[in-house]
Amino acid sequence: MRARSIGTAAAAALALVAARDLVQKKHALLRNFPVIGHARYLLERIGPELRQYVVTSNEEERPFSRDQRTWIYASAKEENNYFGFGTDMDVEHVQGHAYVKQRTFAGPLPDLHDPQAPLPSAKVLGGPRGRAKAFRPASVVNISAMSFGSLSGAAVTALNKGAALAGALQNTGEGGLSPYHRNGGDLILQIGTSYFGCRNEDGTFSLDKLKEIVAGAPVRAIEIKISQGAKPGLGGLLPAAKVTPEIAEIRGIPQGEDCASPSRHTAFHDVDSMLDFVELLAGETGLPVGIKSAVGDMGFWEELAALMARGDRGVDFVTVDGGEGGTGAAPLIFSDSVSLPFRMGFSRVYGTFAEQGLTDDITFIGSGKLGLPENAVVAFALGADMVNVAREAMLSIGCIQAQKCHTDKCPTGIATQDPWLVRGVDAPSKAIRAAVYLRTLRRELLKVSGAVGVAHPGLITTADIEVMNGDYDARGLASVYGYKDGWGELAPHLAQEITALLTGAGPAPEGHA
Repeated sequence: MRARSIGTAAAAALALVAARDLVQKKHALLRNFPVIGHARYLLERIGPELRQYVVTSNEEERPFSRDQRTWIYASAKEENNYFGFGTDMDVEHVQGHAYVKQRTFAGPLPDLHDPQAPLPSAKVLGGPRGRAKAFRPASVVNISAMSFGSLSGAAVTALNKGAALAGALQNTGEGGLSPYHRNGGDLILQIGTSYFGCRNEDGTFSLDKLKEIVAGAPVRAIEIKISQGAKPGLGGLLPAAKVTPEIAEIRGIPQGEDCASPSRHTAFHDVDSMLDFVELLAGETGLPVGIKSAVGDMGFWEELAALMARGDRGVDFVTVDGGEGGTGAAPLIFSDSVSLPFRMGFSRVYGTFAEQGLTDDITFIGSGKLGLPENAVVAFALGADMVNVAREAMLSIGCIQAQKCHTDKCPTGIATQDPWLVRGVDAPSKAIRAAVYLRTLRRELLKVSGAVGVAHPGLITTADIEVMNGDYDARGLASVYGYKDGWGELAPHLAQEITALLTGAGPAPEGHA
């Protein structure tokens, strides 16, 4: 009898669904195929998961393939991150793939098998311009700009604690410095076009509030965000669903309303006034000050390099973001077609400063899927001094690439403000995973530089890499990106410094600690 009742109830439910489908006017498919038409919408909803786990090959999926995600997950969990039985790639035909050329003989190298051996640090940030609080970043791999608001408080906490354990820096993102950024990790404070956390009531920049923030937190540098790879020239939008009372207080904005960031700054209006703004911030705080931008029209960079060549004003670092899209949600055309991909954009910016002889006076930071060793190695060869990781850091603490960051329905609780979903992030254990991933990537970069015969990834040059240019043909990296002799290489005294820190082959010059 019970089974019969259940069957009757199920039939009645299906009849109600069929009746509703027949009379509704929104979906033609359901009017024509009641009940069974819902299967189409179900498959559409779970399509990404089906492709991710069933359909695609190990190297096919985007933005991160299954092999790439597997490497990050294994690295973060201190599991075996090796791959056996050869590569899945068709190595002679993968257009654009970079190949590193190992050397038979080498100079002094760190002990790659010693787990206590030092990991690569970067050249001094702010030293060339004599900033009062110049410092040497302890890690060449750091956490990229991801705001509290776009990420949950638990995720920001995990990343900050992880940065502290790994000796890395965490960029706050433009959403302001939150309590979740105060868990021991050193910070780069990002200032966006809305000046969150350091703004007046009318949304203009407040120097006093900036100085107050810097004085009360472990801020090591300031980054002025010009644009980002996900949506360059568009500005940002935090949906109302994510604007909680806490976020509203931190950012100084109304609760429960869409939070739109302008596409451009109001504190300056051209390159000349931007440099005045940079020097104002550096002078008032003593901190190194840089800019972050995706790369589009080169006129901005050419004017910046020309003005810096005079020697009286300048940025301490430049973060180049690739146009491949990142953690920020954006219209499809911006993700796909606005601003240059990382390698093209970075090489053009670097070359612009190289023409003016300025590359040793600036720290170049790369961002855009550089949390994978093969991509990071190319970035260092092109002249990057450090790399920032964003999505890879999210993957290390449990992201599954569900691509629901913009919906506030992130199933792992990382990119949402939903309390039920956020509870899935155990910050203490995830912090350890983030730290292990950051250290593993740095050690992997040391392995590659050792294979090339140099002590530090910053000493890898364009001569050490070739890029597939079609069937059975490859070109040197310098040829692909139009580099001249010496571009992408450090000055001898800088190369000596970073080598000495890893191998003890001679002391690093005084005053550069």
